[in-house]
Amino acid sequence: MTPLTPTSDSSEEDRVPTHIVGLGASAGGLQPLQEFLSHVPVPSGVAYVVVQHMDPTHKAMLPDLLQRATSMPVREVTASMRVKRDVVYVIPPDTELSVKGGFLRPAKPGEPRGMRLPIDVLFCSLAGDQGARAIGVVLSGMGSDGTLGLQAIKSQGGLTLAQEPHSAQFDSMPKSAVTAGVADVVALPSEMPQRILQVISPQPHALASGQNNGDATADFDSVLELLHARSKHDLTLYKPSTLRRRIERRMAIHRVTTIEEYAALLLANPTELDLLFKEMLIGVTSFFRNPEAWEELSSVALPELFAREGPDKQYRAWVAGCSTGEEAFSLAMVFTEARERLALTGTSTLQIFATDLNADAIASARRGRYPGSITADVSAERLDRFFRTQGDGYLIDPRIRERVLFAQHDLIMDPPFTRLDLLLCRNVLIYFNAALQKRLLPLFHYSLLPGGILMLGGSETVGPVQNLFPTVSSKSRLYRRSQAAPMPRTVDFPTGRRVSARAPAQELPLSPQMSQPANVQALADQFLLQKFSPPAVLVNELGDILYVSAHTGRYLEPAAGKANWNIHVMARPAIRTPLAAALWRAIKERTVVEIRGLRMDDNFTHQLDITVEPIDEPNPLGGMVMVVFREVAAPIAKKSRRRKDVGAVDPAIAAELTRCQEELKALRETMRASDEERQVAIEELQSTNEELQSANEELTTSKEEAQSMNEELQTINAELQSKLDDLALAQSDMQNLLNSTDIATLFLDNDLNVRRFTEQIKRLINLREADIGRPLSDLTTTLNYPELDADAKETLRTLAYSEKEISTSDARWFKVRIMPYRTVANVIQGAVITFVDITVAKQLEARLRNRQEAPR
Repeated sequence: MTPLTPTSDSSEEDRVPTHIVGLGASAGGLQPLQEFLSHVPVPSGVAYVVVQHMDPTHKAMLPDLLQRATSMPVREVTASMRVKRDVVYVIPPDTELSVKGGFLRPAKPGEPRGMRLPIDVLFCSLAGDQGARAIGVVLSGMGSDGTLGLQAIKSQGGLTLAQEPHSAQFDSMPKSAVTAGVADVVALPSEMPQRILQVISPQPHALASGQNNGDATADFDSVLELLHARSKHDLTLYKPSTLRRRIERRMAIHRVTTIEEYAALLLANPTELDLLFKEMLIGVTSFFRNPEAWEELSSVALPELFAREGPDKQYRAWVAGCSTGEEAFSLAMVFTEARERLALTGTSTLQIFATDLNADAIASARRGRYPGSITADVSAERLDRFFRTQGDGYLIDPRIRERVLFAQHDLIMDPPFTRLDLLLCRNVLIYFNAALQKRLLPLFHYSLLPGGILMLGGSETVGPVQNLFPTVSSKSRLYRRSQAAPMPRTVDFPTGRRVSARAPAQELPLSPQMSQPANVQALADQFLLQKFSPPAVLVNELGDILYVSAHTGRYLEPAAGKANWNIHVMARPAIRTPLAAALWRAIKERTVVEIRGLRMDDNFTHQLDITVEPIDEPNPLGGMVMVVFREVAAPIAKKSRRRKDVGAVDPAIAAELTRCQEELKALRETMRASDEERQVAIEELQSTNEELQSANEELTTSKEEAQSMNEELQTINAELQSKLDDLALAQSDMQNLLNSTDIATLFLDNDLNVRRFTEQIKRLINLREADIGRPLSDLTTTLNYPELDADAKETLRTLAYSEKEISTSDARWFKVRIMPYRTVANVIQGAVITFVDITVAKQLEARLRNRQEAPR
């Protein structure tokens, strides 16, 4: 398809809509669509795009039906066209609509019938193209189509609405959106246009204007304090512009004009605090977002990592801000494909820690279930290999799922994961202010092993710490943790405390090496610390880890679930109890406690000594405890020689043992065969179940399409019935008119067969209802007019009317007029013959003539 380019015509620019509203409906959606459009004020400056589930094999009547509900023009999108304000666009059958560059792009569906989600396709493209100017509306319908699309619109700052489920004929679609928490407004279709205009109309918010700047700032800070008190998460280090936009959107939804009023609303309504907090969490994600970056990770960065670390390395990765898990699973798939492409034969594995602040997103990621619309981002080959079909969506394959550990984690407040080979933090830093970005990047440097890979979003860079992260690919935002650059002397570890957003950037300490070249002594000290100092951790009295020196992974490991950097939780089971006792004694007695000769496991070739030392000086470290780990060689154990008893084995016992072994072997073979049969049965059942699910999906889709068509037919039927009633009334009027004129009239078709007649004609021609359809030539009449049939044929041939005065056998006279029968469309469909009784006129004429002829 040739892309259309915007014109520079000023009249076209004037018609660009301020917002684009996507209207999604399915079964039972015709009436709410008509209600919505009938309440839209014109002009509104907004464009409307209607998507409904329709039978792909039948021509839709939806545009005509919607046109009767609105004065705006309604157009069916059969080709690419620019979106203009105050126009309603309707999807045609067997089509998917998307918005790109302000143009509507129709395309053939990428999924087979029964698995299509056209509303999600439109809404997701609308979110990506229009951002905060996108508006999504979900109306009556079956299934959950539209929920994912509303989530995408909401994440971009757009407005989302859903019909009140109890008012919908089919409430599955609106109820799905409401349950998922992605609907900003839940209302009746007739109320929605006004609610939309209230939100998108410019409002004089104190946040946006400079009026009462001091008071507005104080109220803004109070809102953030309320959020922190409710959620326990600090948002003061997010970009103020992002926070203000989100707060203003919630204010517009509640029709509140000042931040002071909104703060009061939050105090009185804790539920709104929860909704506002969810609004602050930006959850934009997709599988293989920015495909070029993933391709470069797979073809450049990972092969270098494999070559450097060897084929048997157990790799560790952290995906920070994973949202609903798409990027974490994308990394697992790319890692698998890269190993196979390079034909690596080792036992290397990948453990991915995926974290996000949003608990709902983490719960969704753990389920590993995604809608059918992911086909736009995931190739068919990857779908077949890494996913399983489940209902109308896909379930991640267990082999990929088991590589990812999801946990709720606050990047600002919670400690990071360490000893990482890969760290993905894509499109997260853009929402933080500069001070927080400068604080997090040294933390990422600490978390990664030398040579580890850092992957950022397309709009993010490492900024002032380029010496810590040499560039692998600037276009794909791939960086490598420097092996030569020393560790920053000061890394600001999260410890659960809040850092004031009002502090200037210079108050967040950075490494001296970032601003000035390191001297030889500093490099030497750093080298000695890294190479020869024992592993150690600094903890507070509660056991929270505040500092980690060297590699402690042999003794400490992150626990499953939410990230928790407490030594009692992270200590390996073999040393957990003695370490806890030593910490308790060292803190209580303020003395050094040593533990010697610990063994981690049977394969641990060394013994472990632990020193726990409380710290009193310097003052900043007062009350803290240093835990040092040292491995020492285990003493060589003396081998005790045991004399083997040698003796003859009883033949009976040997025979019994042999028989038992044979029976056991046979039993094992039987069990193996049973297992194989059971596996075959399970596979057959799974195959049958998938076929039934597929058939059920097709039936559900057919039901929706039939319901939509039924609604259209019911509407058309009602209109036809109304027209029939009008036609019957008109026919009655015509019949009464003809009868009231007392003129005998005969209607003939093109073949001169009787089609209709009036009652008066029975006095001239022998006619009854059964004669309708008989030829004119077969009728008997009292008229002395044998040329009647011939004159009627001549009239049809020449289209010129004929008029004659004809007598009857009973001495009556009639004026016979033959005229062509013309329809409203000026089409000849037979002839009309009228017989006007002129007997009295003829008699009067005869008397006058006789009187004139009488002798004077």
